[in-house]
This record gives sequence, C-alpha cells and structure tokens, in this order.
Amino acid sequence: MSQQVRIVDAAITGRRSIRKFLDQPVDREIIEQILEVSARAPSGTNMQPWRVHVIAAETMKNLSRDILDAHYNHQDVHASEYEYYPDIFVEPFKSRRKKVGLDLYGLLGIEKGAVDKMQAQHGRNFLFFDAPVGLIFTIDRTLKIGSWLDYGMFLQNIMIAARARGLDTCPQAAFAKYHRIIRDHLTVSDEQIVVCGMSLGLIDNTAIENQLETEREPVSGFTRFYDL
Repeated sequence: MSQQVRIVDAAITGRRSIRKFLDQPVDREIIEQILEVSARAPSGTNMQPWRVHVIAAETMKNLSRDILDAHYNHQDVHASEYEYYPDIFVEPFKSRRKKVGLDLYGLLGIEKGAVDKMQAQHGRNFLFFDAPVGLIFTIDRTLKIGSWLDYGMFLQNIMIAARARGLDTCPQAAFAKYHRIIRDHLTVSDEQIVVCGMSLGLIDNTAIENQLETEREPVSGFTRFYDL
C-alpha cells in the first residue's frame, strides 16, 4: 500500500461526528481551502448545486440563541422543508438508529426515558457543539434528487478535507427544521432550502462523547460481486 493510499484512507476512516470542540479559532484561509478543494465534487452537468454560509463569533452566537429558544419553547411550530427520515423505521435501519442513540446516551450517562436530558443533548447541536465555526448549507428548491445526491458528495469532501488539515466536523440535519430562524440571521433567499448545518473545529479529546465509535457493516453485508 502506497503512502498516498494510506493518507487518503486515514482521512476517510478518521472522520467521525464530533460533539465537543475546543474553543480555538480556525483561520478563514483554511476554511476557504477546504471549500475550494471540496467544490471539485462531481455534479450532474456540472451544476454545482451547493451554497455555503460560514458563520462564527457574534453571528453564530445570535443564531444559536434564537434556535435554542425555539428548541426549548416553540419547536412545534418549526418543520424542515424536506423529509430526512422515514415515518416508520424498518430493519436493519431501526436497530442501527437505536444502537447509536443508546451508545451516545450511555457514554453521557443519560438513562432511558430522561426526556429533559435528551432534549438538552440534542440542543447542543444548535451551539455547534462549541465549535468556533459553523456552516449552513442551502440548495435551490427547483433542483431535484440528483442534485441532492451531488450535494452529499460535496459535504463528504468537506469533512475529508477538514480531516486532512487536522480538523473535525459534525454534519447536522437538525438545523433544517429551523430554516425560518436561519433566514432571519443569514442571507438565505426564499428560493433556497436549508439542507443542513455543520460544525468545524478542533476536537476536544477530553470530552467523553467524543469517544463514540460507530459501527459499520462489513463489505460482505452490503455488496454483491458478479463475475469477480
């Protein structure tokens, strides 16, 4: 295995969803590098459907404040403009979803049925898990599922490019629900749908939640080979 392969594989396999970051700034130049590299993601007829809003400092603080208020007091009046999860989970997805939740809450000492503690942990999303940089991603609402697939490759590129630079991330669909509040703080036109958010920064290795290691199905579990 060549050094190049090892470096790329390490960036991919080293990516995890980090839920506690250090309070250390990230230079704008590095963020621009990450986005420039990531924009090499493929897209149908090269439409490049991604739009990115990078926030920090006061903008992040004010957005977090208003979303947290809605999360605790008014969340029933907010809804995402697209469906991320199915109405009913079937196997094996139901068990996988349940396990990752139990594993995270187990690390944090949140017992089953502790609704207030679960809500508080979910609310940490809207603080960007203390990261110094937050990203909000939007897409033109006229685009179809193919462009959403392209968008996923762009997001993955960002997370891998961040790892290559010693940074970590957490992609967060939770932000999509609060698109109306996001529009109050950022320049997001009505023609754009909020896809997700993302936290970016340096991992806090002392945080117990960052010990979470999610499992992956082996290749034999999701692949069929033909004539090989």
